[in-house]
Amino acid sequence: MEKTVAAHAHELTKTYGKGDAQVRALDGVSIEIYEGEFTAVMGPSGSGKSTLMHCMAALDTPDSGRVTIGSTTLAKLDDKALTVMRREKLGFIFQAFNLVPTLTAEENILLPLSIAGKKPDPKWYANVIEAVGLADRLKHRPNEMSGGQAQRVACARALVSRPKIVFADEPTGNLDSTSGAEVLSFLRRSVDEFGQTIVMVTHDPVAASYTDRVVYLADGRVVSELRHPTAEKVLERMSVVQRRIGV
Repeated sequence: MEKTVAAHAHELTKTYGKGDAQVRALDGVSIEIYEGEFTAVMGPSGSGKSTLMHCMAALDTPDSGRVTIGSTTLAKLDDKALTVMRREKLGFIFQAFNLVPTLTAEENILLPLSIAGKKPDPKWYANVIEAVGLADRLKHRPNEMSGGQAQRVACARALVSRPKIVFADEPTGNLDSTSGAEVLSFLRRSVDEFGQTIVMVTHDPVAASYTDRVVYLADGRVVSELRHPTAEKVLERMSVVQRRIGV
């Protein structure tokens, strides 16, 4: 069965700095993200993983190339339309949770909808809360929660507006292995049960093993891809990539 493309990056380039200090973070990257799949982006430090995610998530602008989300080309949107795109079509999960400390878990989860002046779909909201296992923590503030619970609040916030794609940047980077497994299990479940599309930057082979597909970057280019990953296969492929580029 042919897969539907949820997002497409075509020949993206991005440089930082000037002259001798110039760094080419992306060097002609093309990648398709498929609907209803969990994709991991991996690579050595400085390979362009986060830059690629930020460009695809409309948080940064490439020097050249184009990004399309569904049938919409980001470069054709003005600032206002980009803000609406980020708010209504994209979800974000960051390593640092990015919760508002004065708000309860429930208020944090509903914040994107509140800003947009919208109310949650009650059935969908109930599904998300049940899936993240936070029904008994909704009145707690972030400082009354464990790291794993705080990140699950961030996951619920990313999903509550039913985004086309969720972008997750090292979502388990600040968590212990048990809390990390809780978050990854939820992300996996949201793909399997809700048909969510997720792109996750990670350096962790165990985290990557929860996904459907791993894309490897090196020196700002896509150099390899792995389907049906296990932690062992991810590590093995990573070693091959690193040997190839002399890391």
